[in-house]
Amino acid sequence: MSAQESSSIMPESTSPAKVDPTFASALVDHLDTGDLDSALALVAELHPADLARLAHRMPREYVTKLLMALPVETGADVLAAWEEEYSAEILGDVPPEHLAPLLNELESDDAADVLGQMDASVVPHVLPALEDSEAIRNLLEYDAETAGGIMATEYVAVPMHWTVAEATEEVRRNAETVEEIYVIFAVDEAGRLNGFVSLKRLLLSPSSALIEYVMRKDIHFVTPDIDQEEVVRIMERYDLVSLAVVDEAHQLIGRVTIDDAIDVIREEAEEDYQRLSGITGDEEPTDSIVRITRGRLPWLLLGMIGAAIAGSVIGVFEESIRRVSVLASFIPVVMAMAGNAGIQSSAIIVQGLASGDVWSANMLRRLGKEVLVAAVNGIALAVAMALVVVLVFMAGAGIWPDVVLAAPEPVRLAATAGMSLFVVVLLAAAIGVSIPLVLHRAGIDPALATGPFITTSNDIIGLVVFFTLATLLYLPFL
Repeated sequence: MSAQESSSIMPESTSPAKVDPTFASALVDHLDTGDLDSALALVAELHPADLARLAHRMPREYVTKLLMALPVETGADVLAAWEEEYSAEILGDVPPEHLAPLLNELESDDAADVLGQMDASVVPHVLPALEDSEAIRNLLEYDAETAGGIMATEYVAVPMHWTVAEATEEVRRNAETVEEIYVIFAVDEAGRLNGFVSLKRLLLSPSSALIEYVMRKDIHFVTPDIDQEEVVRIMERYDLVSLAVVDEAHQLIGRVTIDDAIDVIREEAEEDYQRLSGITGDEEPTDSIVRITRGRLPWLLLGMIGAAIAGSVIGVFEESIRRVSVLASFIPVVMAMAGNAGIQSSAIIVQGLASGDVWSANMLRRLGKEVLVAAVNGIALAVAMALVVVLVFMAGAGIWPDVVLAAPEPVRLAATAGMSLFVVVLLAAAIGVSIPLVLHRAGIDPALATGPFITTSNDIIGLVVFFTLATLLYLPFL
């Protein structure tokens, strides 16, 4: 069936256009009056993903009412589409006895993620009632940002001495519990991972063939303590849709699927972008004002302190500005170029560290390359600045004589400004490269080096360089 044909027979109500404030308002009205039948009829044909989006347009108490009214399977699908923090927030108002049916419909990793975000006093009451309580309890022990924290314990594994027919029957038996089956893992008698068979190869192989003869042995795997970013890099590098997780004895304990990897990629990208903007990196639209303020205020305070230090630098050179007031006009240029050059270099390095393209062996080479790029850019900017200064004073000599009197020796001023800009861009780039690398070596997220931190530090350094060079190269000759 073509894409056009399949899209034409989809229910009209699944269109995202239906999920708008008016639709949400109508749903809230039904829930407010207790007319659950009308509420359910209104959302009956909506996809769970659209229902999840719709919930964000509704007050929390009505979201909880809707979740409790939905069929259990649909409610679980909606839970899976939400962020874990939001799911835990909504479920906080649900009686513990009603939580188990919802969580039982989720895969073990999703259920563990939600429970991990809930109040610790609720978990002991809910966990024993879950069908996979032991598996979920084990998942809760892993760090949330490791392979163990994102893996699911549902998978299909068969002994190597089984036939293809037996393995196919095992897939059928697990079809209800394993939501997405991409590969079948092959294990030995002790449960140790030895290979895998893709679903396609399983279907195309003779039913009497042994798994050990049709399986691939070049299997990739990780241990549960591996960071989730490394897990994603491995899956991207080898084009994997399912990655095995093994314990110290090489026994299969779980798998990370492509949908988990996509979630990690999105979360890490959002986190890095927020840190670039001066936010802690874990802010969600559903967070409270207090939580959002707590995440933003420290960086704003850091920026204010940096601005105060930059102002102090200007104060130190107050006498120079008083003697030649035109120097003050270069302050915004120097600060802007320093901040921009630093952000450009740091962003490239942070991106390289996140993707695995930058590592210890090539750090010096990357540093040298960025410095050379900064040198070329610095020369170009310096020449442009010098030319602008000279042209402005030449053109303005007859029109704005006061400007020329305020800045004697325009050629020397142009040379000083150009040289200052070159040095500032060079230093800013070096700092923008070095700080993320140092933080990475120290085990700190290098994304913290971007945004306000780099901008503020380079503003201060840029002003010091400019006024120092002006004091040494320009003012003594007036």
